[in-house]
Amino acid sequence: MGVYEFEKRIPVIGKSSYVSHTASVIGKVTIGEECYIAPGAVVKGDYGEIKIGNGVSIQDNVVIHARPDENTNIGSNVTLGHGCIVHNATIRDDAVIGMGAIVSDYAIVGSWAIVGEGAVVRARFEVPDEKIAVGVPAKVIGDVKDNHRAELVKFKQIYRDLAKRYPTGLKKIHD
Repeated sequence: MGVYEFEKRIPVIGKSSYVSHTASVIGKVTIGEECYIAPGAVVKGDYGEIKIGNGVSIQDNVVIHARPDENTNIGSNVTLGHGCIVHNATIRDDAVIGMGAIVSDYAIVGSWAIVGEGAVVRARFEVPDEKIAVGVPAKVIGDVKDNHRAELVKFKQIYRDLAKRYPTGLKKIHD
């Protein structure tokens, strides 16, 4: 696993979290318990600070970064879809950021909010709690319904389970 200290900034990773050997976690980064950090993900606290709660799914090729001496905060039970970027923003508990979406500086994505695939949440924009935002730039188009929440709870649990299974289930078969 690519976990690196940078200029005395040392990552702290929950013991029950999984970090792929091809992911990079650098610098002042705090990762909670039961998080899944997939291949190719980059969580970089080289000159800013990254705080990640419990049960977070950081999927393949996600990039998380912060501005100098500032923070990116990701709550608990958040899903960051494949290839998304979160830069100097706040993602609250249970939110979902879709594949390829971008959440830019000082933006806030509320609790149980959903940012659709490929959306761009511009700087300082707020997606309120339990709202769905899509498009470029992202616009709120509706409410998160009970059926969305039920489906997302299942997917979130899959990644928590993967965090437990990967350390012993992954076996290299070729050099």
